[in-house]
Amino acid sequence: MIETVGIVGLGLIGGSMAKAIHAYTDCTLYGYDTDGAVLSRALDEGVVSAALTPERLPECGLVIIALYPEATVAYVTEHRERFRKEGLVMDCGGVKGVVCGPLEKISKESGFYFIGGHPMAGIERSGYEFSFPELFQRASLILTPYPGTPDSCLEEIGQFARRLGFGHLQPSTPQEHDHIIAYTSQLAHVVSCAYVGSPSAPSFQGFSAGSFKDMTRVAKLNEDMWTELFLENRDALVREIDTLVEELAAFAYVIRRGDRENLRNMLRRARVIKETIDKDC
Repeated sequence: MIETVGIVGLGLIGGSMAKAIHAYTDCTLYGYDTDGAVLSRALDEGVVSAALTPERLPECGLVIIALYPEATVAYVTEHRERFRKEGLVMDCGGVKGVVCGPLEKISKESGFYFIGGHPMAGIERSGYEFSFPELFQRASLILTPYPGTPDSCLEEIGQFARRLGFGHLQPSTPQEHDHIIAYTSQLAHVVSCAYVGSPSAPSFQGFSAGSFKDMTRVAKLNEDMWTELFLENRDALVREIDTLVEELAAFAYVIRRGDRENLRNMLRRARVIKETIDKDC
């Protein structure tokens, strides 16, 4: 069982991880953030027991890296010889290929197990001040282990994740993850940002209901993080954008022509797809 945990990065995800570990487990928890004020707050609140210094890394059975992807690779590379031998290191980033690829050789050479992770949870805010321990309740945790990772490691991660409230563990590969997440997450953020870019957006007051709020919610994003995520998964994301543009163009064509029958067919097709998706959820 995992008894000592280190968390690198105390933003929304890392901070919520820390608060969930503090609330739902008896683990000793060390934390680190580049913002000293954030770390001080986590210490003052008793969320973390002490600062995660390089010297404390060997004590940790699990180190959770909650940084942007490039910073994750840099941190793990820099501290490669300090992680506990046969210990677990898991990231929480939104893309996996650019992280898991470079770190496979490093983890194997250095004797620790690196497992790509992506908690499918979040809100339209960022930072420690908005983190909360219930963020992961019933959420899915995607795991992208390397081939040959011992089953015992995945079982340990799974047991730990359930203690934090995760309801589902989804195994994947870095390639599959990045392909699907381009559609289920990244494209939604692109669409939301493009949608609020309309000159009509400022005039919504009094004319909006739930659909407007649903479409615009994730436009309130962290532009630094999402810029990195979009560009590091650009091929998959651009394919999804191109497909969406084709779908929108088809709708514009039939509407412009007043083609009632084909428009009705397109809307029916969308409804059936959505109903089918909902049944599988």
